Order: sequence, then structure tokens, then C-alpha cells
Amino acid sequence: MSAGDRHLRAELAIAAVAFLWGATFIIVKNSLNDASTFLFLSLRFTMATALLWFVLRNRLRRKGPSDWRGGLLCGFFLFLGYVLQTAGLRLTTASNSAFITGLYVVLVPLLGSLVNRSKPRLVEITGAVAALIGTGLMTSPMTSVAMGMRFNTGDLLTAACALAFAGHILSVAHYSKTMDYERLSLYQVGGVALLSWLGASFMEPVRVVWTGRLWFGLLSTAILATALSFLLYTWAQKHTTAARSALIFALEPVFAGLTAWIVAGEAWTARSLAGAALILAGIVLVEVKPARPAGHQLG
Repeated sequence: MSAGDRHLRAELAIAAVAFLWGATFIIVKNSLNDASTFLFLSLRFTMATALLWFVLRNRLRRKGPSDWRGGLLCGFFLFLGYVLQTAGLRLTTASNSAFITGLYVVLVPLLGSLVNRSKPRLVEITGAVAALIGTGLMTSPMTSVAMGMRFNTGDLLTAACALAFAGHILSVAHYSKTMDYERLSLYQVGGVALLSWLGASFMEPVRVVWTGRLWFGLLSTAILATALSFLLYTWAQKHTTAARSALIFALEPVFAGLTAWIVAGEAWTARSLAGAALILAGIVLVEVKPARPAGHQLG
């Protein structure tokens, strides 16, 4: 397979992952009515870890050992992102959560500039400001004071999760070049499962009601949005850059907003549409820019 074919397949795989992640926002929100946050994450990622190990066990035996620390670092950022996102999702709407989480698409090139010790371009700063204004329009009630936008707790938790997910993308971009994608996928998903069980033991009261809605949420997120998605994404990241992956992941909040509208009937007002448009414009403005010199590579 040529490099061009691998690049195309990688981008199609990331687009498929963006669809799966976007479509599960409303599923997770509904599932949290029946389970506490850490317990839901523990069950979801444990099931996904078991599935990945079962599917990959023969391939893993044929490969030599690799650095587990890279997988655990990716898993830590992923765990932090999911905890903040899932906790925030209890306190805000699925569409708001999706679009605020999408800010990580803007943060990736900015953080990448810090990692590479290069100054971010004006277009990157402009895109970030546009996305932040859009976030304010989507999540803040109208006030008489122009700068009086207010974020509720769920929105702020979700904004913090965007930072963690940006760290995860950059970490996967780095370690996917030095580790086999099967082991990196298993390590990071398993790391999230371990950290989630530790969190469930002392961070919050354990609560679960075994409903069909919860089982559907666990199975769909564990199989499709975790095991399959991270296997696809980790393989794909080896064949593209972090910045390019982030651009394609801009599709995720679009899929999430559409799913929330179709399934849950979450309203789209003129103000929220304007905010969403600004967020997507900021994302595109940051990613669709003249190429830097060859020395600036995000993954």
C-alpha cells in the first residue's frame, strides 16, 4: 500500500471515529441517569480492555514488549478528559458538551507550538479567540452587559476536558511513531479502566440501576466508541499529523449536535447556531493555514 493510500485510509478512519464519538454524547448523558460517573467509566473501559485483549491477544504475543509508560501517559490524559467531560455532561446539554469539547481542536496546534518551542501564528490566536466567543454565545444566558457571559459548572468542566484531550492527541501522535498501535491502544484503554476504578473507590458514592438504557450505553460505548474507535484512531495517527487529526475531529461536535437534535430534540436557537458557527470557523481558521517550515510538525 502506498503512503498516499495509507494517508487517505487514516483520514477516513479518523472521520469514522469522529462520527462514533459524536453520536454517543446523548447515549452517555442518558446512561448517567442510572450510574455514577466513575462507575460508568470503569465498566465501559474495563469491557473495552477485555474486548481489545481478546481480539489482539495473538498479535500481541508475536510482538516484542514495548514501553508501557507511553501507553499510561496517553491513558492518563484520556482518563482526565473523560472524567471532566462525563462530570460536565451531567450539568450541561449534550450539544453544549460536544461543541465545548471541540475546543481541543484549536488547542492542539497551540500546545504543539509550546512543545516544539515555536511561536504560534496570529491566525492560530485569532481562531482560538473566535472559538471562545462562540463558546460563550452557546453556553451563556443573554445579559445586559456585553462581557457578562456566564459559564455554568458543567461548561467549565467540559472546557477543562478539552485541554486534557488536546494533551492526549499530542501524546498519541508522539507514541504512535514508536509503539505498535495494538499495544498502545490496549495500554491507554486499560490505563483509563484502572484509573477509573481507583476513582470510583473514593471520589464519589457508587450508584447503579441496571436498566436496559444503561446496558445499551455500556455496550455501545465500550464496543464502538472505545475498543473499535481507539484501535482505529491509534493506527490512523501513525499515518498523519496531530494537527490534521484535530481538523478531522472538528466533525465530532457536528455529529453530536445533529444526534442530540434528532434523538433528544435539543433545540437550536439562532444564538446557539451563531456560536456553533464561530466555533467551527475558529477550528477551520486554525487548521486550514499555510504550511509552516518543515521543522514544525505535530506528530
